[in-house]
Amino acid sequence: MTSPADRQALFFTGPSTVEVRREACPAPAPGEVLVRTVVSAISAGTELLIFRGLAPARMAADATLGSLPGSLAFPLKYGYACVGRIVGLGPNVDARLGMLVFAFQPHQTYFTAPLADLVPLPEGFPVERAALLPSAETAINFLHDGRPLTGEKVVVFGQGVVGLLTTALLSSMPLQALLTVDPDAHRRRTSLSLGASAAFDSLSSDGVAPVVATLAEPAPPGADLVYELSGDPAALDAALRVAGFDGRVVIGSWYGEKRATLDLGSEFHRSRIRLIASQVSTLAPSLRGRWTHARRLAYAWTFLEKVAAERLISHRVPFAEAGEAYLLLTDPRRPALQVVLTYPDED
Repeated sequence: MTSPADRQALFFTGPSTVEVRREACPAPAPGEVLVRTVVSAISAGTELLIFRGLAPARMAADATLGSLPGSLAFPLKYGYACVGRIVGLGPNVDARLGMLVFAFQPHQTYFTAPLADLVPLPEGFPVERAALLPSAETAINFLHDGRPLTGEKVVVFGQGVVGLLTTALLSSMPLQALLTVDPDAHRRRTSLSLGASAAFDSLSSDGVAPVVATLAEPAPPGADLVYELSGDPAALDAALRVAGFDGRVVIGSWYGEKRATLDLGSEFHRSRIRLIASQVSTLAPSLRGRWTHARRLAYAWTFLEKVAAERLISHRVPFAEAGEAYLLLTDPRRPALQVVLTYPDED
C-alpha cells in the first residue's frame, strides 16, 4: 500500500492526561518499511510513572531506542511493545508484505522503521503473546543480574506482569524456596500457578513478619536473593528486612520522582547486604563477553513459547479509547494486570 497521509498517535500531554492525535505519517525511507500496528502492550511501570507525572522530565526517554527521541517532558509519545504487519516498503528493501513483526515503538496506528530494527515473529506465534516480549526480556535480565543459585531461598516483591514472568523463570530452577509478595489476591494466586512455593500479601516492612518466619529455616535465616519489582518505594525497605546475611537485593523497580525511605541501621550494615540496580537497556558488564542484546532477545522468544503469557492479559482496549486504558491501570477498584491496545484493520 502507499503510505497513509496521516496516522493516529498516543500523546502523554500532562499528569493523568493522554490524547490520541492525528499527525503526518512519513513515507518509508531507503532501508525502511511501513508497519500497521495490530496490538501494543502498556507498561504498567514506566508508562504509569509518565502518566502520573512522576517521571523526571529532563531525563532522556530512552537513549538506546531511536524510536523514543527527546526527553520525558510533556507532551511526548511513549511505548515500546508494538506488534504490527509490514504494509509498505521503502526503496531497496527486500521484505515480505504482510509479515508480522515486533517493534520497540510508541503507541500509534502506523510507523516507519529500519527493517533491521524489527524482529519477525516466529511462524504461528500468537500476536498478543509477542507484545509481551519486552517484559520477558526484562525478566531474563533480572535473573542475569541476580544470578540465583541452586538451593537458594528467593523472594519476589511485586507480581505485576514482569514480576510474574520473573517468578515463572525462577520456578524452573531447583530453589529451596520461591516466595512472592503482592497485595492483590489474584496476582498471588497467579504466582502460585507459575511455580511460587508460597505467596504473601504485605509490601511494608512492618507486614513481612510471616515472610521472615518462613525464611528462618533451613539455616541460615533470611533470603539469599530478593527482587524488588513492585514499583513501590516502601517495598524496598521490606526487601532489605527479609534479606539474610550477605543477601542480594535486585532493584528492578524504577521509582521516578518517588523517594524510598530506608532503614540502613545496624542490621543492614552488619548483614553485608548488597543492592543491585537492574535495568534492561544494558547488559551486566561481566556477561558482555558472551551475551548480547540479540542473544537475550532471542531467548525471550524461547521463554515466551514455554509460558502462555497472554493469559496475563486482563483487559483489551481499542486504541481510540486509550485514555480509558490508563485510567483503568490507576483505579484500585478495577484491578488490572496486563492491558493491551487493539488497533483497527484500517485507519
